[in-house]
Amino acid sequence: MPTILGQNQYGKAENRVVKITRDGATHHIKDLNVSVSLSGDMEEVHYSGSNANVLPTDTTKNTVYAFAKEHGIESAEQFGIHLARHFVTSQEPIKTARIRIEEYAWERIEAADANSRFIGADEVKHSFVRQGQETRLTQITYDGETWEVVSGLKDLVVMNSTNSEFWGYVKDKYTTLKEAYDRILATQVSARWRFNWTDDDQRMPNWEKSYEQTRKHMLQAFAETYSLSLQQTLYQMGSRIIENRGEIDEVRFSLPNKHHFLVDLEPFGLKNDNEVYFAADRPYGLIEATILRDGCEPRIPVDLTNL
Repeated sequence: MPTILGQNQYGKAENRVVKITRDGATHHIKDLNVSVSLSGDMEEVHYSGSNANVLPTDTTKNTVYAFAKEHGIESAEQFGIHLARHFVTSQEPIKTARIRIEEYAWERIEAADANSRFIGADEVKHSFVRQGQETRLTQITYDGETWEVVSGLKDLVVMNSTNSEFWGYVKDKYTTLKEAYDRILATQVSARWRFNWTDDDQRMPNWEKSYEQTRKHMLQAFAETYSLSLQQTLYQMGSRIIENRGEIDEVRFSLPNKHHFLVDLEPFGLKNDNEVYFAADRPYGLIEATILRDGCEPRIPVDLTNL
């Protein structure tokens, strides 16, 4: 045979599941986008077309919805762990399951007057508006013995309107950028962090609290760092997470520098005293780095595009 089969996997991508939990008149929403990928003894389906070892992708889709009912959705991580364990332990040919989940957050719409008898007074209990800040992410991989949980977020847009400089850089004949001693620093955060929980004998993290606290430390570091470069701010964000969250060993950031350039108002006889900017969407500087707990090896892929 002149060719052989290399790495392969299959599954059902982007299963949209919304779970409503009704606590009396008060409702709670978990809104997920779940992708299942399975691998194992799948040579024959590629070589001969035999489906003897193939669990249909439609079945994986149905499992997602059934588990939302049977297990509920405590957190994206916990839900992914339930799914990964099920696929590996229930189907002998399946050796590894990878579950990727995006979570979309909702917040309650506050009623104008919680004591009012008019319609709308109870909207705080069952009416929601989709949060537009960021998308929460997690990827769970299980091979029957070892777990790897990598969580994170994307599309979290942040800005410091001062306390940022950029100067002292290399200059050559193509350099036109002027040094800045008071600039806007803005970025759209894409971050992933890897947990050191790897087997069932360890105590499992509190996934919801961990996400909330990791996000908090990330934002506080961004806000509190007097920045001489986006690289410096990135390192402080990652270091703050590692120092404060013992369950996390590695953080990877991809931070596009959302440039804001002062507009030249002199042709109009106006002085622009760091007040009016042009927000450029492209091209943009792209700053990426991994921050590790000392003694740990990096495992998060350098390219976050498909993670």
